Amino acid sequence: MKNNEFYNASGCADPTAYEAIKNLRRREAERDVNRLIKTLKATIAESGFVLLNRIELKDSKSGIVFK
Repeated sequence: MKNNEFYNASGCADPTAYEAIKNLRRREAERDVNRLIKTLKATIAESGFVLLNRIELKDSKSGIVFK
């Protein structure tokens, strides 16, 4: 229970803080993915290629899939 982010330091459930932290991490991951996709698109264009399909990425730490 000590490592579970749903509980505060006192061991009591703290769903409000848990949701806030979860949302913050998701926004940070989205920002990182957007930056990566822009870099990939620029690299593809500079190499003389055209991207034909969507890029799908999965965060190996959180398991969140970005499309």
